[in-house]
Amino acid sequence: MVEMMSGGYSRRILLLVTGLTPQVVTETLYALAVQSKEKFIPTEIHVISTGEGAERARLSLLDPSSGQFHALCREYGLQSILFPPENIHVIEDTTGQPLTDIRTPEDNLRAADYTVHFIRKFCSDESSILHVSIAGGRKSMGFFAGYALSLFGRTQDRLSHVLVNDPFESLPDFYFPPMQGKVLYSRSNRPVHTSDARIMLADIPFVRLRGGIPQNLQDRKVSFHETVEEVQSGLRFISLSFDLPKKSICCGGKWIKLPPALFAFYLWLARRQVMTSGEGAIHSQEANHHDFLRVYADVVGSMSASLENTAQVLKNGFDRQFFEEKLSKINRIIEKSLPLEASFYQIATFGMKPYKKYGLRLTPDQISL
Repeated sequence: MVEMMSGGYSRRILLLVTGLTPQVVTETLYALAVQSKEKFIPTEIHVISTGEGAERARLSLLDPSSGQFHALCREYGLQSILFPPENIHVIEDTTGQPLTDIRTPEDNLRAADYTVHFIRKFCSDESSILHVSIAGGRKSMGFFAGYALSLFGRTQDRLSHVLVNDPFESLPDFYFPPMQGKVLYSRSNRPVHTSDARIMLADIPFVRLRGGIPQNLQDRKVSFHETVEEVQSGLRFISLSFDLPKKSICCGGKWIKLPPALFAFYLWLARRQVMTSGEGAIHSQEANHHDFLRVYADVVGSMSASLENTAQVLKNGFDRQFFEEKLSKINRIIEKSLPLEASFYQIATFGMKPYKKYGLRLTPDQISL
């Protein structure tokens, strides 16, 4: 049975970036699949490393007779985890040769592109859940893996770092705590017992930006640099202004046209936010519908039939349904037009039923009327 943490996904991927310490693979797998209360048993494991790191991983983890990955699986009954040598991916230089280490800015870019490629690819499979470990490799590799997961990761995906207590963290012969404890020798030739080993998995929260990234960046192979540039170009200075004749709002430099009734409702809330020094959120039953109708008249004209119809609807004042309908429609339009910055400009809900209030999060100095 697949445990809760796996969420029922048929493809469960563990991706690790490693350097010269392949032990992080078995330590992370042990923490996830054996030690954790909510176990994550991967269906496949992938490793990204340099040439030397990949060779160490193949020999120490996957050797048919002495491989520590196979030993861990046998000892703890972990079955059907796909981890062939082909799943150890070597970062290549511009000529297609394996990188022996990451030492130059060009090497860093190659490592970034390589990592982004795999994380984008794995996150594009709707049947998958991805767990990324940044415990091994150079710090830049861990950064790129975490950054890539922030760009493309979904709700189900996770980021972690495995921690091992001294002296086992730096012990070449320690890969995981065996069921039957044994004595190992530290670098200073001091005997230590594996029963004293402690493996801890630190879950790392990360901001998920996937919902705001253009679909073309999610679908096509783009370099790390190009991805960051394109995402950055979508993040604008937070400011709000209005064009009354065009019935459009300008959010950080991007214009969004709204239907007249929605434009009037949004303008009314913005005016409230400015006039009340940022305390414009209002309960539907406390709001003065005449104030809104005056703003609506500024938008459509005092002789407009739509103004007359709206005045008839609101003859007994506002109700919650009117508020929530306008809020929902406006927020959908803003989210579609500003996938990255929508939350700054959408109408927010404050408090709980029956005391809900509605208003803007923007400060008065961010709003130009």
